[in-house]
Amino acid sequence: MSFKDHFSKQAADYAKFRPRYPQKLFEYLGSIAPNRGLAWDCGTGNGQAAVGLATVFDHVIATDASEKQIANARSHERVEYRVTRAEKSDLESASIDLIMVAQALHWFDLDRFYAEARRALKPDGVFAASAYNLLHVEPAIDEVINRYYYEVVGPFWPPERVLIEKFEELPLPFSEIQAPSFEMIAQWNPEHLLGYLRSWSATQRFIAANRRDPLEEIADDLRVAWGNPQQVRSVIWPLTLRVRIKAISDSLAT
Repeated sequence: MSFKDHFSKQAADYAKFRPRYPQKLFEYLGSIAPNRGLAWDCGTGNGQAAVGLATVFDHVIATDASEKQIANARSHERVEYRVTRAEKSDLESASIDLIMVAQALHWFDLDRFYAEARRALKPDGVFAASAYNLLHVEPAIDEVINRYYYEVVGPFWPPERVLIEKFEELPLPFSEIQAPSFEMIAQWNPEHLLGYLRSWSATQRFIAANRRDPLEEIADDLRVAWGNPQQVRSVIWPLTLRVRIKAISDSLAT
């Protein structure tokens, strides 16, 4: 079965312009994992979460179905990258201490992936999934970004995107525990922000359909709202983290 590839074309921009996860996120995940031997970063993209996990886990297997994403991934001595689908990882059964899915769960065949997660995860292993939606800078800038998201490229979002907007309602396997709140913070100028918007799948789908850059519709307004083009501002993404633990009964049912 082929996968829906919305990022290979802009893999280099994706690696350059995506925000970084906070180190405290990975320290928290390491603190609740039964062991820190082996983590699986599924749907790794350019490896941001994988490299973060490698700071607290002995070894990280990072998988993605996109060869170009893996080719642009950040290298780390404790990260092993593999090109493979989430639903068929070929990982050893009951071998993984923690499964991390960062901003990727909405692209998977959930029933098949959850079955694979049940198979690969150890008893008492941790299943963690995170997502982030719209960023915040300040009201005038946020208004331009929201207009771009909903009105300019809104019709070009893949249908799976709605799962990000309703991430807290998404059914997950295993028993859920309450996770702390995290946020991602970047220090950007307006051109870096425009680069991030260009990496959106909806932006690329708009370009493919219309043969023009949709950012032209908001770039001037964004720069006016930003002010001094040399000014660096804090760009904040609230991060939704959902954590579940595989109980012994889940292992018996696998």
